[in-house]
Amino acid sequence: MTRWTGGRAALLAVATAVGVVLPIAGNASAAPAAPGAAEPVAMSGTVPGADASGADASGADASGADAYGADASGADAYGADAYGADAYGADAYGADAYGADAYGADAYGADAYGADAYGADAYGADAYGADAYGADAYGADAYGADAYGADAPGTDVAGAAAPGAVVPGTAGSAPAAPAITHREERVDTPAGPVTVDVVVADLNRAGLRPALLTGATVGERSSVPSHAQRGGAAAAVNGDFFDLARSNAPAGPSVRDGRALTSAVPPGRRLAPAVPGAEQGDVLAFADDGTPRLDRLTLDAAAPGPGGRIRIDTLNAYAVPVGGVGLFTPDWSGDRAAALCGSDTDRDAPCAPDRVEVVVRDGAVAAVGPPGGGPIPAGEQVLAGRDQGAAALRGLAVGDRVTVRTALTAASGSVPRTAVGGSPILRDGAPVAGLDARSRDPRSAAGYTAAGRLILLTADGRESTSVGITLAETAEQLRRAGAVAGVNLDGGGSSTMVFRGQVVNSPSEDAYRLVPNALGVVEN
Repeated sequence: MTRWTGGRAALLAVATAVGVVLPIAGNASAAPAAPGAAEPVAMSGTVPGADASGADASGADASGADAYGADASGADAYGADAYGADAYGADAYGADAYGADAYGADAYGADAYGADAYGADAYGADAYGADAYGADAYGADAYGADAYGADAPGTDVAGAAAPGAVVPGTAGSAPAAPAITHREERVDTPAGPVTVDVVVADLNRAGLRPALLTGATVGERSSVPSHAQRGGAAAAVNGDFFDLARSNAPAGPSVRDGRALTSAVPPGRRLAPAVPGAEQGDVLAFADDGTPRLDRLTLDAAAPGPGGRIRIDTLNAYAVPVGGVGLFTPDWSGDRAAALCGSDTDRDAPCAPDRVEVVVRDGAVAAVGPPGGGPIPAGEQVLAGRDQGAAALRGLAVGDRVTVRTALTAASGSVPRTAVGGSPILRDGAPVAGLDARSRDPRSAAGYTAAGRLILLTADGRESTSVGITLAETAEQLRRAGAVAGVNLDGGGSSTMVFRGQVVNSPSEDAYRLVPNALGVVEN
């Protein structure tokens, strides 16, 4: 592959000859984005687009020239010689993105079609320095820039082809873009720079599916790299907020391989930043075919009792509401008594004075007594009640036949195959109004594009080189990555992203925090 080797002085001379305005050193990352592509946040020193249409060259209209006839690789970097090719001739797309670097291809990367606004580093952009997945992860749809218009990282891919031209070796068709991609971005915020990592997974591809990664029980914690390795995930990010250092169970609903693991705790017991409009049970959910959506899952569960139907309020949740009953299954192995403590708004409030649990084995009451803890054997279920809930359970006696009915119902009407709890911060392509714009922390988030691609995102924080982002900025970063909807996940020391077996972000703690679940992408 031929690359520009003439040095910055020669590059300046070339640019002057063809009328290109070069960026100021140090602000090169602000190259203009492709139409419809994601744009960086508050990048200073924006680089002008070097509109090729005004470049006439010296009258040798290149419109009739073969798309690579001017071929930057063999014609002096400006296209046989950009004077004779007319900035459209070897065409911005045309200096054949692989022949010239981001400047040689004019307009900083195939006229901004080839270089993603985040990926260009202007000096090293080099056609493959800009990721293809910046504009909704694949251009607008980067297939639109001729599929490899902006190149997947680590590959030497040709820039976008001239309109109507056939790139050598392609037989008129572009190679498929990678199914899963990762990029790192540096963005400027009012408080300083932030490093953002973005993974995009095309869930429309056969053999690619989202997965909730967990341990054997809902409170079993592992690092995100361990979750990913055990679950065979090519990429993963930490999941829901959880009851750190107590039960370690997640705060929201969770569904793994079509099986409900947990329901939501009372809203006041969710250990997460307040998000306007967020409600108990909010999730990022995926259908059997991988189609993503924002949804809300509600527990619908009950058991018969002498006084009538006993309502069950939670499933494997670390906080049972005041006056309620919680159901615990073998997916739970922690302290059940602690779930009956605190109030609906204060985790440190005293335990309920009246607490009881009923053990159901093979459809009949096996024991009635004070709440306990430890693993629940296969074939058993435990009903734990507080206050009025405890009074209702006391009506059951050993030997009574009890059939516990339980299900998570979805607001969409379709129970998902995979779901992770999270507060929606992006809806219908716009950040939710009223999001916090002051508190800066490491963040994790997940969303999806209009075409059904999954976006995983982390932002580093609490370090001099990356100051963290606010919830409002998190939503904006999801939007700029191409998402139309998304949720905020656990942040702070939990924020960890894995891609192809490597942690690609910079977690804020010395050791990877152990978390109960992660959202991953598995390649079958």
